[in-house]
Amino acid sequence: MYKSSSPASISFKLLVLVAIFICFVPLFPALLGLFSSAFAYLPALGLKQFSLLGFEQLIQWPGLFESILLTLLITFSSTFLAALLSFAIIQSMWQSKRWKWIETLLAPILGLPHVTFAIGFVFLFSPSGLFSRVVALLTGDSSNATWSLIHDQYGLGLIMLLTLKEIPFILLMSLALLKQLNLKQTFQTAHSLGYSTKQAWQKLILPQWLVKIRFSLFAVAAYSLSVVDIALIIGPTKPYPLAVLVWQWFNHADINHYTTASAGALLLMLLAIFTLTMIRVFEWLVVTKWRHWLTNGRYSLPLPGALSVYICYGLSLLILPILLLWSVAFRWSFPALLPTNWSFSYWIDELGYASETINNSVVIALISASIALLFAIVIHEFNVRRSRRKHSVYIPDILIALPMLAPQISLLFGLQITALLVPQPHYYLWVLWAHIIFTFPYIYLALNGAYKSYDKRLDNVALSLGLHPLKVWWKIKRPQLMPAILLAWAVGMSVSLAQYLPTLMLGAGRIATITTEAVALASGQQRRLSAIYALLQTLLPFIFFLLAVGLSRYYTNKNNQQHSARTN
Repeated sequence: MYKSSSPASISFKLLVLVAIFICFVPLFPALLGLFSSAFAYLPALGLKQFSLLGFEQLIQWPGLFESILLTLLITFSSTFLAALLSFAIIQSMWQSKRWKWIETLLAPILGLPHVTFAIGFVFLFSPSGLFSRVVALLTGDSSNATWSLIHDQYGLGLIMLLTLKEIPFILLMSLALLKQLNLKQTFQTAHSLGYSTKQAWQKLILPQWLVKIRFSLFAVAAYSLSVVDIALIIGPTKPYPLAVLVWQWFNHADINHYTTASAGALLLMLLAIFTLTMIRVFEWLVVTKWRHWLTNGRYSLPLPGALSVYICYGLSLLILPILLLWSVAFRWSFPALLPTNWSFSYWIDELGYASETINNSVVIALISASIALLFAIVIHEFNVRRSRRKHSVYIPDILIALPMLAPQISLLFGLQITALLVPQPHYYLWVLWAHIIFTFPYIYLALNGAYKSYDKRLDNVALSLGLHPLKVWWKIKRPQLMPAILLAWAVGMSVSLAQYLPTLMLGAGRIATITTEAVALASGQQRRLSAIYALLQTLLPFIFFLLAVGLSRYYTNKNNQQHSARTN
């Protein structure tokens, strides 16, 4: 074994402390800053006495109650539909001939950023969108359609988009979970008791799946509750969702609205706690309290699994072609299905201006994702070592997942208050810091399955032979985990490239990225430029995913060859 005071051990402990200081410690002053600013205590702005001014202005805001109801409707509807349709897809297609291509297409569909999907959604479902053009040609009515899923007052378009975008995420999270449920034995037992396969899925597997997918549903609900960027593009405007209202108050020219924005951010945090609690209560009711439907084997619900996957995957794969068409369309009059004039002039003119923005996006993503990856590995190793000892303190998953589960805009208010305490503005540093905080949990969770499936006996044998722990990790564990590490890094790059609020709020609008430009352009009327930036936003993470997949396959083949050589 090795001495705990060795230089490598001391370096590891320092890395753990640095990771905790950067990724976890700021969350507490962020929450403290949120509370203090909500109660109008902002010394940096000359407010040095606690008061309820922010809450008074919040309560008096016209349409606040309707905005809260709309926010809860969008959140609960999108989360419930995403969970239900994801299970329907799994039930109807698990291990079927079509399951392989469903699993294969998960990565590219997940790599499609939310903002890109939202811009493509506008091109499909606006009054002059592709579907209106198809309907006009089929009916012979060339007048513009009056219906639209863009900015509808009930948020139906936003619910549909969030549902379709979160289904692949839940499917991905379900892949590893379903392998833990011993499905083959479950089906054999169910069939011996007279249950059909569909009944076995709904009576035996659904309750287990629902419990294991809990944190994924929490993340989906928290995102739906607090999303701003895609809500600005396609969300309702009369009233706005609460997160968009808070964002507008924050950007208001009158500085007095800052306390209102802080109170609204705190209200959003309370709504998130309420939402997650309701999801947990619903799970308890379905799995524990209302057990009659589990023991009654006569009924099973018909779920639209095949239809769901065709709609979800079909629309996702249709987004890129429609964006590409708009990016080169010089003239595209309604109701023509294709542009009547084509031009690459928009690409030629814009790429020169976009080079600095692309450079900003890539550099920030590379630095933040790489640092977050290092921290994720360090925290995983810390927890693994602590798990070997009884009564040891470890970092719980709920703390790690907090940036995913709490409304982003609420945490960012607190982080911004913390940044104001530093005399000199360091906008680039603050943006990197925010990206690391919000990228870290995704990378950590992406590595979670690989760490849990790793055979710890390999480490124990190597350590018992006197090999140093650092060499054990580098020579034995790293090659085994390398495919997962590369994919987790690509996930971190994708998450960082898609960050909108952290870049704007901590950068004070001084740092432009592909995502901030795409959202700004999507709010205007220039569809060609919107399509170009949406495609660029998709292309960047796709390149890194492609690189990670290629290197991952290389390491997998290399490990297989080494294993074959040893066995022979």
